[in-house]
Amino acid sequence: MYAVVLGEALNFSAYAYAPAILVTPLGALSIIFSAVLAHFILKEKLHVFGIVGCILCLVGSITIVLHAPFEKDIESVKQVWHLAMEPGFLVYSVIVLVLVGTLKFFFEPLYGQTHMVVYIGICSFMGSLTVMAVKAVAIALKLTFSGSNQFKYFQTWFFTILVIVFCVIQLIYLNKALDIFNTAVVSPVYYVMFTICTIVASMIMFKEWDSQNATQIITELCGFVTIVSGTFLLHKTLDMESSSTMSSPPYHSSPRLPEP
Repeated sequence: MYAVVLGEALNFSAYAYAPAILVTPLGALSIIFSAVLAHFILKEKLHVFGIVGCILCLVGSITIVLHAPFEKDIESVKQVWHLAMEPGFLVYSVIVLVLVGTLKFFFEPLYGQTHMVVYIGICSFMGSLTVMAVKAVAIALKLTFSGSNQFKYFQTWFFTILVIVFCVIQLIYLNKALDIFNTAVVSPVYYVMFTICTIVASMIMFKEWDSQNATQIITELCGFVTIVSGTFLLHKTLDMESSSTMSSPPYHSSPRLPEP
């Protein structure tokens, strides 16, 4: 649990120093480390397709890192507030809230128990706004520790409240999805939808791809698709192994019959 808390704290800190479109896809690396540690520590068998999935995640991550955009210098949380108040991101935020409200009040009562996209969609859309708020708070903390107190501005506290509220909403609906549907299916689908929504939100708010050419953008998208492929392959392998374990009959030693 200490390691989990430390990992989340470092992941939070990463948003203060790197673009969200770089930090979020690299979350797939946790899948690789989990699979490798489970193989050596828990003695879980890593299927050959699982190894291929790990390699795909690693290759995709390296591709994104090598072609990631540079982080723009932000000297105050007010700059982040100004970016969030631009018409493009305001329109995106309104669309997200309308979609979340539609999924919550219309689709959840009808299809929530049969279609996991309802719960995962709520988590993913809200997650994109959560990451933007997290990045704002992380930047405020970095500037505060550097000597420029950002907590004297109401914008910092507003972003902090948004982080808390949005995280609670995500946890509620992600737990609902995990309670009803198979984790091996929920995890990769949620990762893909959440990452796509986060990349779109980051592009609109921080305009991190403005300084890149078409070749760099396409290369980053290819790296992301590679990570997605590796993630699905890893989770599908885990699902296949768990299914085979559940379906295989337990071994019972039967007494040897006397030979005629």
